[in-house]
Amino acid sequence: MKENQNHMSALITLITVFFFWGFIAASNGVFIPFCKEYFNLSQFQSQLIDSAFYGAYYFGALFLFLYSSKKNQDLINQWGYKKSIIYGLLISGGGSILMTAAIKTGSFNLILLSLFIIALGFCLQQTSANPFVISLGPKETGSHRLNLAGGINSLGTTLGPIVLSLLLFGGISASNIDFKNINYLYILVSILFLVVALF
Repeated sequence: MKENQNHMSALITLITVFFFWGFIAASNGVFIPFCKEYFNLSQFQSQLIDSAFYGAYYFGALFLFLYSSKKNQDLINQWGYKKSIIYGLLISGGGSILMTAAIKTGSFNLILLSLFIIALGFCLQQTSANPFVISLGPKETGSHRLNLAGGINSLGTTLGPIVLSLLLFGGISASNIDFKNINYLYILVSILFLVVALF
């Protein structure tokens, strides 16, 4: 009974993480046009937000592959799923803290670096979380748990742009918005990452 409760609490924590992956990744859709206007960027420059974010998934996965190939030992298996997710949360939390500094200084390059670091943490989390979700209970129902986590991820993907645009931007033009409002989001996100890592 206690083992089932432990599995349930771990699953709930993981599902929370799945939600924030979708929430933050999809929020880039609102962030790109906002940064384009605020920093007076070209279309190519503004799209670097997505390139920095999703490029981190490529480089993160490539690093894990090359490291594990060279050492003949899978790094995720060496650390374990739980520790790997915690390390990923700490990396993403560090990126979120850096984002607050980027917003404070108004540096677009630092914003790109922050998003890259946040997504590096996501890469490590996702690589670990998918098999971890399956392992939290009977193998026969592993796909059900993964489907639930994936559905919650999609919910975050749906709500992220809506919440960001309504709460931070309120539907008015970017020229009338204090850019530092985004600071509050990333302060909250960094706190949440650290809290979830503790749990």
